[in-house]
Parts: sequence; C-alpha cells; structure tokens
Amino acid sequence: MPRAIWKGWLAVGQVSCAVALHAAASTSDRVSFHTVNRKTGNRVRREFVDAVSGKPVPREDQVKGYEVAPDEFVQIAPDEIAATIPDSDKCLRIDAFVPCREVDGAYFDKPYYLTPAGDAALEAFALIREGMRARKAAALARTVLFRRLRTVMVRPHGAGLIANTLNFDYEVRSSAEAFSEIPKLKVKGEMLELAKHIIGTKAGTFDPAAFDDRYDAALAELVKAKLEGRKPKRKAAPKKAQEPSDLMAALRESVAATGRPQRRKAG
Repeated sequence: MPRAIWKGWLAVGQVSCAVALHAAASTSDRVSFHTVNRKTGNRVRREFVDAVSGKPVPREDQVKGYEVAPDEFVQIAPDEIAATIPDSDKCLRIDAFVPCREVDGAYFDKPYYLTPAGDAALEAFALIREGMRARKAAALARTVLFRRLRTVMVRPHGAGLIANTLNFDYEVRSSAEAFSEIPKLKVKGEMLELAKHIIGTKAGTFDPAAFDDRYDAALAELVKAKLEGRKPKRKAAPKKAQEPSDLMAALRESVAATGRPQRRKAG
C-alpha cells in the first residue's frame, strides 16, 4: 500500500478509530513528456515574466491577484491566504448515513482508500464498516483535507472503506439546464421492445481491466519506435458513426446481428 496522504480519526457519535487515507487513483503510470529545445535537446525551463515590461519576476515578488476589472488586481499575500485556511482537528466526523443510491454521481470528485491506522483501531473500524454494510448505507462526513473543508462520502469496500470527496453544490452544473433543449419523446411499441432486446444481448459485468487506454498505448508504441529507429505502427481508421435514415430498420438489423442474449464483460 502506498504511503498515506492523510491520517486522522473516523468518528460516529462516541465511536472513533484512527484511520489513514490513501490515493485510490493515480496518473503516474501514464506516458508523460517534457518540453525540450528542438535544436539542443535540452529541457526548457518555465519563467514568469511581467506581462507589460516583459522582464522576469523573482519568486519573492510573485503574489496572488484577484481580477476586479480588466488588468486591475487586488493583491493577496501568502500569509493572508494561509490565515483563511480552516483549522483542522484531523477528524473525519460522520454527520449522517444515507442510502448509497441517493448520492448523484455528478457530485463525485476523487476516490481514496480508508484503512485503519494501527492495531488498536481494527475493532472500531470493522464495527463501523460492517454496520454500514448491513444497512447498505454510506456515511457523509466532513473534515479539512488539503486546506479545504470537504464533504466526503464513505462506503464499505472489501476489507476497508472507500471515501469519495464530493464536489460542492455550486461546482456542479444544473442537469435541468443542460437537458433543457431535449424535447420529450415517447418511445413505445415494437421500437422499444427491439431496443430492450439489443440491450439484453449486450448485458455484461463491469470489469475495469477490460478497458484499455489506447491513447497511452499508442504513445508508448511511438516512443518505442523512435528509440528503435523504425516507423510506428499505423492505427486503423475508426468506422464513422452516422444517424440511420430508418431507425426501425436499423433496430431490426441490430437484432438480427446480435442473436441470442449472452453476458459479457464490459470493455
């Protein structure tokens, strides 16, 4: 298990246990690039310059600025920003338990694994985990994480817990606004039955290992080809999707092509 990025307490009422938070997702294994000088092969260094004078600005003269009008800023010093950070008691305090299905996925931010921190925490940790599992509930808790007061949803996950930081309400755009121009259409009869049949033939199970990162794989192949002094493999042109001229005919063709329903892994 990677090193914990946060340690504190998980508390519900008077029951508490020491816990550690670990990143559940990472992009460190992706192919990454540096910016280099084409002529010398040396890495390029970034430098902050004054937008008007064009002169470099030393680090000690760099401050945050909030734009109140075009090219007019209120300067905020680092110690002033530090003073606004809420005090942390290192406690992930559970405010309420809710059914997992009640939390809209649009509010999910980042996932973390929550584990007991030390043998003394094992019994209380298991009690909280199994209590939630028995009630099929998720816990909504709040704590200061990474200098901000965050709401976190905690759920049982195997032998441990998984915690998702949640976006604030003002950060999530309205779905009603996004879907406002979609007209209300009723789909019924044979068309609906054919659609249900097609979905049934593609029923599967969620297997994350079946989803491959084709872009990252293509980048790795490109780097390898460059090192070996050969031309990289050309990718096949994808078949372009297009709207069918006859939706019912397209449904019937799909049904004929899929045949009998069978379960498959999604990927």
